[in-house]
Amino acid sequence: MSDQQPDRKQSGFKETTRVAAARDRLREAVSGHDRTESVSLDAADGRVLAEAVVALRNVPHYSRAAMDGFAVRAQDTFDASGRSPEILRQTDEMAPKAAVRVHTGSELPDGADAVVMIEQTDEFGEEIEVFDAVAEGENVAPVGEDVAEGQSLYDPGHRLRPSDLGMLKSVGIRELTVYDRPRVAVIPTGEELVESNPDPGQVVETNGLTVSRFVERWGGEATYHHVVTDDEDALGDAIESNLDHDIIVTTGGSSVGERDLLPEVVSELGELLVHGVALKPGHPVAFGRVEGTPIVMLPGYPVACIINAMQFLRPALKWTGHLPFDSMPKTSATLSRKIRSEPGIRSFVRVTLDDRTATPTRASGSGVLSSVALADGWVEVPEEREGIPEGETVSVANWEWSA
Repeated sequence: MSDQQPDRKQSGFKETTRVAAARDRLREAVSGHDRTESVSLDAADGRVLAEAVVALRNVPHYSRAAMDGFAVRAQDTFDASGRSPEILRQTDEMAPKAAVRVHTGSELPDGADAVVMIEQTDEFGEEIEVFDAVAEGENVAPVGEDVAEGQSLYDPGHRLRPSDLGMLKSVGIRELTVYDRPRVAVIPTGEELVESNPDPGQVVETNGLTVSRFVERWGGEATYHHVVTDDEDALGDAIESNLDHDIIVTTGGSSVGERDLLPEVVSELGELLVHGVALKPGHPVAFGRVEGTPIVMLPGYPVACIINAMQFLRPALKWTGHLPFDSMPKTSATLSRKIRSEPGIRSFVRVTLDDRTATPTRASGSGVLSSVALADGWVEVPEEREGIPEGETVSVANWEWSA
């Protein structure tokens, strides 16, 4: 690593990149991997298909009764009415002027083409009275009514849900080809970090754990690295030893202080794409690329780390793993008091929800982790607005959503 370092105390962020532009630059640096694997249906929930799927058999694979009642030939009921019921014989096999008792899901007897609902009949020994005419095919589920053999079911890129798995099992699918989960190396940095029992001046490492669990929720596989101290060589070694991952995400060391070495390290190893984004909290986020591997450098303050992970790491992981990028669920609520924000900066304000009323918890304090853990979501204030007045209807995003 180079011994020459700029005076970070004096440099600051002369300019920052807007959120949308920063995400576009990150998008250009991320490509979807092409690794696949074959998994059983039991292990396929939440996975993304790498190949199209077609039905191997009809569902249902036989004509079946859609109601409890009697299988009949429709033509034998055409004269039936409430005043003049049609008399049919109860039998075990289909024949003219005959009726065979069936239950919902029963196979339709050969020769039958309709089912009379049991509510439209009366039984008298071996005969039944039919009070309502039925048409051919009425109350019958034909072969392939649900799914036809050879029918195209899902295209590559579809993320599988529990209901999908049930249907796939019904059409004879037992294994599926899916994309591997994107592999993400999570590297917490900072000489002040410890795993437990901090002394004065030390801080318990939480960002790496939090980000790792978000990665797993979002469909990736996280490798939770040990803490790396603020040293150029150690940071460079940690990055280079994890270049076999699809994404490397670091926490801490991304700003412009004397110990914020990561942007410079990434720049020397590869290419620094963005350093400083116009959002609050968390503008000292950075992105780069080393030997084709995207590097996402998240700020060290816990709230800033989480906000930026949501805004940048989550989409990067989705793009890499061919995962659908769904919007977070939002709740419409009335703002209980004014939110202040700076024009030109996208602000994420933590709020609590109570009966459709959103109350800001803190507008600042990116190091106060409890302001996230005890909040219900955030209100996003766009760059072009200078705050939101009390009483306005806002959308509260739920950041704990798992998809």
